[in-house]
Amino acid sequence: MLFHDQPAVAELAALAQQRLAGVADLARLDLVERRWLHLTTYIVGFADEVPADRLDVMVAAAADRLASVRPIPVTLGRVYYHPEAVVLVVEPLDALYPVLDAVSSAAAEAGCAGHTDTDPWLPHITIAYSHGTEPAAPVIAALGRHLPRTDVTIRSVSLVAQDQVGYSWQWQPIAEVQLRSS
Repeated sequence: MLFHDQPAVAELAALAQQRLAGVADLARLDLVERRWLHLTTYIVGFADEVPADRLDVMVAAAADRLASVRPIPVTLGRVYYHPEAVVLVVEPLDALYPVLDAVSSAAAEAGCAGHTDTDPWLPHITIAYSHGTEPAAPVIAALGRHLPRTDVTIRSVSLVAQDQVGYSWQWQPIAEVQLRSS
């Protein structure tokens, strides 16, 4: 899920990154640029391994399944620290399961095996990637465990071709599927 239509997500990430600015270099953190903020839902494979006709089937199946899913209000603000990243947790944790079910079913219908990026799936938005083994204490002291509560509404899911560039993820949009409009 991309947040190009959700300025509140970018504002919250910017606040977090301002707080991390003083320790980012010492903690070996790579801050995620605004344009690359995302929530990974389901990974279906490498772009060069998924034929175009399968992508069309996947997008059509996702559109069909998501047509019955209303936009989903979620809250950001809780910070989670992982050895490889600093993330904003999307809550309630189970709110986006209808989207996950729809996209995983659409991938299966298109003949694409896939997986979530965590097991169990933890919907989150990464604000910084870690590429070191430095202690987390200075990062936690700078950022804390909670940022201001920020309410957003998920209205669409994007299919992207994603690349890892250094310690960051970048992508090219392939399709965007809207959730039910009313």
